[in-house]
Amino acid sequence: MSSFLDVGDLAPEISLPSTEGPFSLHERLAESAVLLVFYPKDKTLVCTRQLCNYRDHLSMFEEFGVQVVGINQDALESHEAFSKTYKFGFPLVSDVERKASHAYGALLDLFKLHRVLVLVGEDGRIWWRHSELRLFRRDAEELRRVIADLRASP
Repeated sequence: MSSFLDVGDLAPEISLPSTEGPFSLHERLAESAVLLVFYPKDKTLVCTRQLCNYRDHLSMFEEFGVQVVGINQDALESHEAFSKTYKFGFPLVSDVERKASHAYGALLDLFKLHRVLVLVGEDGRIWWRHSELRLFRRDAEELRRVIADLRASP
């Protein structure tokens, strides 16, 4: 049995500060599904490319009824500067104590995050989860196919 949440599990509440004010996963789920994007570090090459790709395809996520939310352990001030520079249209959540990162299996060790994507459905359950090596990332087109398949299945 895994030590973190997986597909089919109920997603626990995440209540943390974000670049858009206080973030509550359960409040967001009342609106639509949420893609939690756990990424290692603000302002790094791969993370910046990943989040900019999602920013550039935000309308595609919205068409499928999915909100994008970035999460890592960086301070809110770092997130605000990062978001301002790249004009992300989604919140970056500051998980300084790494509690959400730990619960969702995004901690590589006590201090480092690895790249994990978790799609939480409107029903509050984890619909899909994917873990990456730090140097790799799923792009929006790959996620479009995953979300389309999940939305099409009964």
